[in-house]
Amino acid sequence: QVQTVESGGGSVQAGGSLRLSCRTSRSLFSAVDWAWYRQAPGKPRHMVAQISSRGATDYADSVKGRFTISRDNAQNTVYLQMNNLKPEDTGVYYCNANPWVVGLWGQGTQVTVSS
Repeated sequence: QVQTVESGGGSVQAGGSLRLSCRTSRSLFSAVDWAWYRQAPGKPRHMVAQISSRGATDYADSVKGRFTISRDNAQNTVYLQMNNLKPEDTGVYYCNANPWVVGLWGQGTQVTVSS
């Protein structure tokens, strides 16, 4: 069974940093495009950063210049470095393939940014 496990969330003050990790057991990790998704309270889940199998990246306008997505194919892991965090970054962060796959949603990791 393929699993995706997110970690690294926490509570920080505005301006702080966090580094999220997502490890998956998916055997074809290196051939797949991956993304980080955020779900804020009362809002739908949406993509904040994506990375292709070749390492090309793209970001939602709201996080450009502050977030950096990366991947380690040898470790089947995707990272999200988040700097200069803002209260509006608060939410549960998930990783999944891009486009997402129903069976790959994990429990996510909570990020809370206080002003």
